[in-house]
Amino acid sequence: MPRILSVASALPPHRVGQEEAKTFARGMFSRGHGDFERLLPIFDNVHVENRYFCVPVEWFERDHTFPEKNALYVEHALDLSEKAARRALDRVGAGPDEVGAIFFVSTTGISTPSIDSKLIFRLGLSEHTRRVPIWGLGCSAGAAGIARAAEHARLYPDQLILLVAVELSGLTFQRGDRSKSNLISTSLFADGAAAVLLGGSTGPEVLGSYSTTWPDTEAVMGWDLVETGLKVQLSKSVPTIVREKFRDNLEEACNSLGLDFDEIKHFVLHPGGSKVLDAFEEALGLQAGGLTTSRDVLRDCGNMSSVTVLFILERFLEGGEFAKEELGVLSAMGPGFSAEHVFFRC
Repeated sequence: MPRILSVASALPPHRVGQEEAKTFARGMFSRGHGDFERLLPIFDNVHVENRYFCVPVEWFERDHTFPEKNALYVEHALDLSEKAARRALDRVGAGPDEVGAIFFVSTTGISTPSIDSKLIFRLGLSEHTRRVPIWGLGCSAGAAGIARAAEHARLYPDQLILLVAVELSGLTFQRGDRSKSNLISTSLFADGAAAVLLGGSTGPEVLGSYSTTWPDTEAVMGWDLVETGLKVQLSKSVPTIVREKFRDNLEEACNSLGLDFDEIKHFVLHPGGSKVLDAFEEALGLQAGGLTTSRDVLRDCGNMSSVTVLFILERFLEGGEFAKEELGVLSAMGPGFSAEHVFFRC
């Protein structure tokens, strides 16, 4: 079975505190909402204190074309991906010649050739490294990326497999969009990158994965492509979906792999937002506030889409609060509307 050898993260340089974001939002959104002050508590209720962006806050005060935004995406996504990937390799002393394949997940920009083609040469990987770019899975792509990379690692047990996730959600900001969805996004989303190295040495063992896409849920989350780029589509129904579907879906996932749901000791869950975490805890019968690592990452970094669950995994492994052979699950939900689960044993 493949193992998670290392996890590493990278943040862009521009930190924005939530009070600064709230002030910015008041200046922009108040012109389109007569009841804006009633909506402003959203910035407190998401329980985010800091977020990081690849551009300074002044950038958001001006209009930008889609080509301009996307050029920044290609530039900064490559830089952040390189930082995260190098850290993942350095943590286990792995050389670039040991990597046989690179999986790259992202949903906040477009590049052809994909970013991984450029990353191969930045990192000094072999020109024969297999490339597997995955686009469009949104928040669930971090979990799905580990699942697909682990499947590949089983086929090539003598090679290391590198997963890189990068999201620059800030660059999708639509200055002229005064919808509630955009307001929530302004209070919540952020930029970041993470990398996971998989192989056959030491570390948590990846046991298997499970994917679900529910019918008639396409409108829950995603992008609308407009002249100025990617416009967020976000429904308030996600906590309800979690309460109604998540536990049963996770039990089905356990059964498909011959695992006992009651044996799960560790939940590494993408937060979405604070209300989604509340729903996870309710659905799983956990103590309120029990998903502390997920809440800590949300507080410190915001929602970085696919990257977030990998930040949580990094902190979970660094914390070392687990015993050998304990069962854990890494889960995330995203556009589709979909759920991805990856089971691991410490």
